[in-house]
Amino acid sequence: MATAQQVYSSEVSVLPPSEQLRLATLILEGLTQTAASALDFSDRWSEEDLRDLAAFSMQHAARTMGEE
Repeated sequence: MATAQQVYSSEVSVLPPSEQLRLATLILEGLTQTAASALDFSDRWSEEDLRDLAAFSMQHAARTMGEE
């Protein structure tokens, strides 16, 4: 299987700029559709989110209280 660099060098770089842009658009649209179906847009916070929030809050409070 060829690498992305090999495909670009042999196939994409020889295309006119308008076709390169069209190809880039097709690739990005495909990735967007794939990513959108895989993402979870729920408003629930994970345990990691809650830990990160608590750690940030504690750091912020320590900095704020230390400045007074």
